[in-house]
Amino acid sequence: MHPLLYQINTRCWLRELSETAGRDVNLDDVPDAEFARWRRLGFTHIWLMGVWTTGPKCREMALREPNLQPTYTQVLPGWRAEDVGGSPYAIGDYKVPRALGGDIALKKFREQLHAHGLKLILDFVPNHLGLDHDWLREQPDLFVQSPVEVPGTFAQETVTGVRWLANGKDPFFLPWNDTVQLDYRRVSTRAAMRELLVTVADRCDGVRCDMAMLLLNDVFAKTWANFPLSNDPPPGEFWADAISFVKKLHPEFLFLAEVYWDLEGRMLEQGFDFTYDKRLYDELFWRNASGVSGRVVGLAPDFLARGAHFLENHDEPRIAAQLSPAEQPAAALTILGLPGMRFLHEGQLTGAKVKLPVQLARRPVEPADAEVAGIYETLLTTLPQSAVGSGEFKILRPREDWPGNPTAHNFVIVQWQKNAAEFDLVLVNLAPHRSQCYAPLEIANLADHNWSMHDRLGEERYERYGADLAGQGLYLDLPATGAQLFHFAPLA
Repeated sequence: MHPLLYQINTRCWLRELSETAGRDVNLDDVPDAEFARWRRLGFTHIWLMGVWTTGPKCREMALREPNLQPTYTQVLPGWRAEDVGGSPYAIGDYKVPRALGGDIALKKFREQLHAHGLKLILDFVPNHLGLDHDWLREQPDLFVQSPVEVPGTFAQETVTGVRWLANGKDPFFLPWNDTVQLDYRRVSTRAAMRELLVTVADRCDGVRCDMAMLLLNDVFAKTWANFPLSNDPPPGEFWADAISFVKKLHPEFLFLAEVYWDLEGRMLEQGFDFTYDKRLYDELFWRNASGVSGRVVGLAPDFLARGAHFLENHDEPRIAAQLSPAEQPAAALTILGLPGMRFLHEGQLTGAKVKLPVQLARRPVEPADAEVAGIYETLLTTLPQSAVGSGEFKILRPREDWPGNPTAHNFVIVQWQKNAAEFDLVLVNLAPHRSQCYAPLEIANLADHNWSMHDRLGEERYERYGADLAGQGLYLDLPATGAQLFHFAPLA
């Protein structure tokens, strides 16, 4: 399975649909044209970011935070208080707020997705909860805490008196002051979060797990070493237990891990189906052609096929602000032509350049870039006609066309095949200059036929002798940031 995932900022998207319709549009009455468009573009999964409740305390903090206000003004001049919805990752309750239609509306939305052959991905935020969550008052022992006030804690009135609870954090950044940190060194916390995960899994087809690596036992212990517990932590890892438990209830349920620090392999060992491929993203973002090629050919194919490949998401800058339209076909075909989860972000398809703070519930109007929109329209409507994402794949290692020509290291080449008679070849030169190599094709009986090849993305057509292809490989000479998808068929 090589899913094609589309991330949507739910609050902004519904607001824009409402403005277009001249009425309130909630999750239970999304126009059918939206579902049809996603299906036409080949998406398999829709990730609704921000469907859960952010409480009033967290919204107020987002509104008053002095470090955020300049950003709001920069991206949304003239913003108003009602434009600030609070962070969707400071969850006050795993329920859909009335403003989005409530839980019943989510159920209907999922049914509509299924009717169009699509599946629903929602966020699960395991590391922390928002300050509005009932557990802070009712079950304070679930959280990291201190007997006295220390940096990174706040006073919380609970059923047993005032507690000093810790804000959620990543060990390399300041705490998130609108959240409270769950303590995975406690059996009770693990049990409560596993049950909460089940309630989420009952309502969707998969979860994107926020900062999933923070829960690994050694990572957690190091992060919270200054907040010791008297008891030993529970045996085993939380994720291994929780994922196994959920998959017994929902065997086809999909787990996607947001993960950094080269911990992808460990998250896969816990049972995750896919993990963020941040290293590949970084190489693409910084235009490191040889770095991209090296990662693609250097990873074990099965490992590469468990990656979620992307050019942007809500945490990263807009790719259109970094790469020119001329550079985008190569970058886009790279992530779309690889095995694994292919991952696109709302606004990416139209060349949006403004990175929106997640706390805002309204985004600026950005006219679509016709060139970028055309690139994605062509790619997304063409790929389903090929074997890409649906056939068997092989990562081909480009070979120098002559000794000492380093440009071979600028290529990404992926061979896809659904039947013995035909195959497709993803070809990308990521360098800002012309590059050459040989592609060593791995096709049974390649020498038994002569082959026609035509670019599904353009007009180029050629014929090649099978004996030459089997011997020296396919010679490639691609222009700067060239991107092609060749279909091969045997000549009669």
